[in-house]
Amino acid sequence: MEVLWLDQEEVKSVIDMRSDMEVVESAFRQHGLGKVQMPPKSYLYYAEYNGDLRTMPAYLEEEDVTGVKIVNVHPGNPMKGLPTVMALIVLISPETGAPVAIMDGTYLTDIRTGAAGGIAAKYLARKDSGIIGMIGAGNQARSQLEALCEVFEPEMVKITSRTRKSSEKFKQEMEDLACCEISIEENVEKVCDCDILVTTTPVRKPVVKAEWVRGGTHINAIGADAVGKEELDPELLMRSKIIVDDMVQAIHSGEVNVPLSKHYISENDIHAQLGEVITGLKPGRTSDEEITIFDSTGLAIQDVATANLVYERAVVKGFGKEVRMF
Repeated sequence: MEVLWLDQEEVKSVIDMRSDMEVVESAFRQHGLGKVQMPPKSYLYYAEYNGDLRTMPAYLEEEDVTGVKIVNVHPGNPMKGLPTVMALIVLISPETGAPVAIMDGTYLTDIRTGAAGGIAAKYLARKDSGIIGMIGAGNQARSQLEALCEVFEPEMVKITSRTRKSSEKFKQEMEDLACCEISIEENVEKVCDCDILVTTTPVRKPVVKAEWVRGGTHINAIGADAVGKEELDPELLMRSKIIVDDMVQAIHSGEVNVPLSKHYISENDIHAQLGEVITGLKPGRTSDEEITIFDSTGLAIQDVATANLVYERAVVKGFGKEVRMF
């Protein structure tokens, strides 16, 4: 039996943000309709190395596509010349359980998370949103902005990050794609004065204060993806409409996990899952004054849907290497 192996460059060569947003939105729709199997992420924590390992299986029943992602998060890796996040995805035949393809999931993780942010903003942000604020300037910030530019025509992007050097690099690499000015800000509060705010930091203490966010703002909260992480002031969640990607995962490890554990909010304060908004089962934004928050933990259905798109296109183009397994 042979399995198709696809390296990162091959994955990159067959995927684009617009196409990925289409398949990821379909995956969320199926999730909203209860047509997926997706147990919560399982975690291994490596306290000595300040890292963790996660396994993420999913089955899209409507499309008969299944697979699993293995992914790490080690914030200290850049000091060792390695990415903070590295991933591997295995597509599997639902009929036989045999592996069909194995591919790099590192870039794929970036693009599918960006796609989710763009889709969330499509359904939750004000239609006239023109100012984008970004806290964090890493790979995930880039994919978030790329996806937002598929939905909106930004008038300005404001960026702040841990170092000015990383903000300058972001500006240099992304200004042409955004087709607008990217303003580097030292002050987080100034960045929060926007229509769509994106947070992509690994912090464990809030960096966004409630009083900095005005009515009508939409927030893509991306950074909190493990127990104890939070980027937003709990008081901000208390006065916002909260939409999560998946209820079980978000409660365990999303932006809501700390406010829930400290009883600032309850599960009843979580308005909906994104798939429920996409399918119309629950409303999204209902006024131009309310603050909406998308709590993204990253779902296996996003990985499997994206990996299947990569696999189908790679087969057509003859990309990859056939590896004999048995």
